Amino acid sequence: MRATLRWAQADFRAHRGEALFVVLASAGVIASLLLAGALFGYAANPWQRVFNQSHGAHIWLHTRAGADTGALSGVDGVAELSGPYRTAATTVESRGARAGVTLRAAPEEPPRTGRPVVAAGSWLGATGDAAGGSGSGAGAVVLETSVARALWAEPGDTVRVTGPDGAPHLLRVSGTADVAEPRYQPGGAAGIGWVLPATLDEIARGDTGQSVGLRLEDPDDTDFIVQRAVTVLGADRVAEVTKWQQARADAGGDDRLLGAMFGVFGLGALLAAALAASGAIGARVRGQLRDIAVLKAIGFTPGQVTRGFLLQHLAFALLGVALGTTAIALLGARIPGRIGEAAAVWQDLPGHTAMMIGIPVGAVLLIAASTGLSAWRAGRVPPVPVARAALPSAAPMTALGKRALGVRVPPALVLGWRAAFPRRGRTLVPVARLALPLVLITVALVTWSTLDQFRSRPAQMGLAAALTVRAGQSAGPSDAELERTLAAAPDVAAVHPGAEMAALVPGQTGTITLRGLGTARQPYPSAVVEGRAVAGPDEAVAGQGLLDLLGVRVGDWVRMTVGGRPQILHLVGRTIEPESGGRVITTTLDALRERDPRLRPAYHALELREGADPRAVSAALATAAGETLEIRETPNPADRLEPARGVIGALIAVLALIGLIELLTLIGTGVRDRGRDLLALKAIGLTPRQIGAMIVTAAGLTALAAALAGTAVGVLTGTWLVDTQGASSGIGAGIAQLPPLPVLLTVIVGAVLGAVAAAALPATRAARRRLADSLSETL
Repeated sequence: MRATLRWAQADFRAHRGEALFVVLASAGVIASLLLAGALFGYAANPWQRVFNQSHGAHIWLHTRAGADTGALSGVDGVAELSGPYRTAATTVESRGARAGVTLRAAPEEPPRTGRPVVAAGSWLGATGDAAGGSGSGAGAVVLETSVARALWAEPGDTVRVTGPDGAPHLLRVSGTADVAEPRYQPGGAAGIGWVLPATLDEIARGDTGQSVGLRLEDPDDTDFIVQRAVTVLGADRVAEVTKWQQARADAGGDDRLLGAMFGVFGLGALLAAALAASGAIGARVRGQLRDIAVLKAIGFTPGQVTRGFLLQHLAFALLGVALGTTAIALLGARIPGRIGEAAAVWQDLPGHTAMMIGIPVGAVLLIAASTGLSAWRAGRVPPVPVARAALPSAAPMTALGKRALGVRVPPALVLGWRAAFPRRGRTLVPVARLALPLVLITVALVTWSTLDQFRSRPAQMGLAAALTVRAGQSAGPSDAELERTLAAAPDVAAVHPGAEMAALVPGQTGTITLRGLGTARQPYPSAVVEGRAVAGPDEAVAGQGLLDLLGVRVGDWVRMTVGGRPQILHLVGRTIEPESGGRVITTTLDALRERDPRLRPAYHALELREGADPRAVSAALATAAGETLEIRETPNPADRLEPARGVIGALIAVLALIGLIELLTLIGTGVRDRGRDLLALKAIGLTPRQIGAMIVTAAGLTALAAALAGTAVGVLTGTWLVDTQGASSGIGAGIAQLPPLPVLLTVIVGAVLGAVAAAALPATRAARRRLADSLSETL
């Protein structure tokens, strides 16, 4: 062991540059993996991220006026209070949309506990607005993000607020904010808005309640603390209680969807990073065959050689892992952009410590396995190796190559092709290793394009209707008058009457959504991906979630119970159904009227012309119909996945770094393995410029082959993954969207240009080597 350690120390001194590259490569790989983990945690846990950023409250108590909320600070287990804040129930209108909003009187400086995280615009204290009266008054309001989206309200817009007394007030939206509380649900939970105390006095005039947040020492004591708090305040004083579990469950669908999507990226990134680090180590082992032969000639056993290389490179890997982990822990939050923000928030997310330990340990184990294989091969090197000059270093020149040289094709191109693709086995391994990061990048681009598809072509994703209109008053216009009013609005292409109701599945073990939308004369344009659209009586289409729930296929007949009456429909197609987990069966309104002739439309779905702005159409309808209509934008799943877009972009950068490390390893290995060939080419008359061009060409061709293979496999893999995730979530397969061809070409060109740039320096150094064939180049 002593001799092994002394040799390892001497080897380190003799090859400091190679050792430094291995350490830096390992550090870069670990840093990339940790940043990827931070990005995954940032995107896949939106509620937890907001809760940590806002120093959120675990319990919110909504009480009547006069409750002594100050006594809650003395309850055991309560760490901090947020508030109390005076509140008032209001109705907010903007661009024809209407939503119930609970306004809270907040200070000019956001509170420390339960602090709203401003997502756009600014907080109340930064606007300089004073409270205003009704009519044309000013005043400022900050809206919670989900209710702002439902109202199409953005910073700078003016919204109409109707207080408890029915008087209207105009407030300017100074910003939007995220909170770790239940989201706004149309027809369900009210949204949240924050105003200055003076503004709330103008709107409510004393008709207010209170809200107070409790941050607990132990979140597991939530139910017990709720009982204690209600006892302290008095049950008659507490109107509503919301707990952190409710808010987390509200965002649970997003967590599962993003977690499953990014989990695949995480496993792929770990594999690619481990291959890159182990490739650097394996290349260094292969470059020391002469030293290994000398060691065995002076008496080292194969076991000693194997242990020496294994211990030496494990030490390099551990040092690199320590450097990468320390760098991310200390400097990760200082990286500009979304990556730095994710690294800063990640430190407070659950599982941070486990990932900070698990990712480096897992990477070290994979590196150790690969290093062990390389060290075992090193132990099998014979004491007197055959001179490399006596062995063919590459396959003989092919007839095509000879013909190319004969027709004056540049030698650098022909020899670069020969160097890039010497033999089938030696060609596939480096191409496959370099292609893996490109596969993951292409998969990320497929995910990005799919999210864009929900925005740019919603009709193809089951969202043909951009707006939903309901009669806000029972004494409003008749169905025919309402349809004429809607059809006369600018940019409205079609009006589809609709009704929805809960239906019992066979066996009455659960409920599904039965939707009648459109008429037999003008059916609703559902996004059919299997079978066909509705064309006759008693025909229907359904989402993947319903097919899985009932265990049926396209072509079957389905029986359900609606209001105690049976309804039998023939499934003629499967659609992309983003609502209700895909557990929706859609037919025409005429088919439902056969069962209930008195059925009236509950709403109208508006299909807009291409390029129309839903906000402008909503505003025009609100002006034309006054307050008799309730207009809402059709919910888009892309809204919930919006954080994933920035994370995908950052993930592509991390994968590109892993690919660059792999590329540098392959270039360095190729230059060293072909050192004797380069000297021979120089001896027969190739100029240094031609030799450098040959090396750059070989690197570019290898990257081109890897890019073509990686993008092709990535397109197929990404399509399969997205469609599989869509099917498991109930939306249905068929939602995957391929990236535009220019984007894929950009990936390929970027990989080739990166390889050319990375090979420029090694090519220059190799071209300047002196014309001598030393023992180190022949053994």
